[in-house]
Amino acid sequence: MDPLAPKDHAEEVALFRAQVIGEIARSALLHGELRARLESLTAKYFRPPGAEVTRTFSIPTLERWYYAYRAGGLPALRPKLRSDRGRAQDLTDEQRALLADIRRENPQASAALIRRTLITDGRLAKDALSESTLRRFFVEQGLDRIPLRDGDGQRMRLRWQAERPGALWHGDVCHGPALRIGDVAKPLRVHALLDDASRFVVAIEAHHTERESDMLGLTVRALRRHGAPDALYLDNGSTYRGQVLALGCERLGITLLHARPGDAPARGKMERFWRTLRQGCLDFLGQLASLHEVNVRLCAFLDQHYHRAPHGGLLGKSPGDIFHADPGRPADALTEQQIRDALSVRERRRVRRDNTLSLDGVVWELDQGFLAGRVVTVARCLVDGADPPVVEHEGKSLPLHRADPVRNARRKRPARRAATKKRAVPFDPPGALLDRAAGRKPRHKEDAT
Repeated sequence: MDPLAPKDHAEEVALFRAQVIGEIARSALLHGELRARLESLTAKYFRPPGAEVTRTFSIPTLERWYYAYRAGGLPALRPKLRSDRGRAQDLTDEQRALLADIRRENPQASAALIRRTLITDGRLAKDALSESTLRRFFVEQGLDRIPLRDGDGQRMRLRWQAERPGALWHGDVCHGPALRIGDVAKPLRVHALLDDASRFVVAIEAHHTERESDMLGLTVRALRRHGAPDALYLDNGSTYRGQVLALGCERLGITLLHARPGDAPARGKMERFWRTLRQGCLDFLGQLASLHEVNVRLCAFLDQHYHRAPHGGLLGKSPGDIFHADPGRPADALTEQQIRDALSVRERRRVRRDNTLSLDGVVWELDQGFLAGRVVTVARCLVDGADPPVVEHEGKSLPLHRADPVRNARRKRPARRAATKKRAVPFDPPGALLDRAAGRKPRHKEDAT
């Protein structure tokens, strides 16, 4: 599956800016709170697209992004010109090993203390790396100081919940018992989306794989039925870290959130649902031989039990009652065209001389012969894989169809361009030079004008 990437550098920069101020732009702020939020944001470091070092942004810049995003969404954050690019200082393998060993032996030492000590000892040059680079290195190596796997840290864990249904959806995958189809045992992966405020399951499907395309299809079907949530809360698996979800959510106005790596309690609502699903359904599937049989049992468990049963986290109310009492954003607020536009993939391909191009092993044919040999933009919608791709050329969408070599062998070759009436135009380079040398007037003055 091709990644859903920004169509140009301007949209990539706009996506970065939306991720910087998106949380503030979608929050209900009190009078005077915006200034405080922006001031706290100016102290953070970000890595812009195309840059190799992190940087901070001033309050006027963040404020300009904030009001532009509130007024016009992602398109309003597209820059007109972007020429500034940063430079980074890379760590050598020896430096990485040294810093990692010191952090493992001295977990209480801060990045600033480690850097200062190594510079004083002469084992590290003063300009070798900054504190922010060192902190990022520790995070990437799993050596950050924030305790994630126990309760002995400085941060107190609080019970939290979204303010209303439709404000936040959880997404995750559960590994179920393997299905034996014939003589082959295939894995079972249950994908689901759970509404935070009501614990209502807005979508659930069983698959054999755990791919981004599986989660994308599930999300599209949930959007069609229940509308778009304000935010989508996922874990850090590769299924949820691709550009498809990141850019698609931003285009739809959905904030994409990821839990901290290794912080399983932060995903407690989803984990609790998986436990309920296992105890009431997955542990009793028996000898099923198809995904269809699993899916119908999942739907029956939800409709006939889970959505109707009193929930302890909802003070005895059922998920169905809470969700249907206030389902959040109406489904018709999100049109089908908006979904299709948000999940459209564009890539550059060269048209062969026989007016064909290849996508994922499939040969497609173009009816416009004048594009043979040229590099074109091919657009595909990931909502429905059955839709053929199109070529975007000069503001027009030119359809592609599967190439049929057998049919082409019997049909007449079409003209590369539309037939136009030719007219004879005088063209005599030596004669024009002779007229000028002899001082004569041009013989085809009307053509010159």
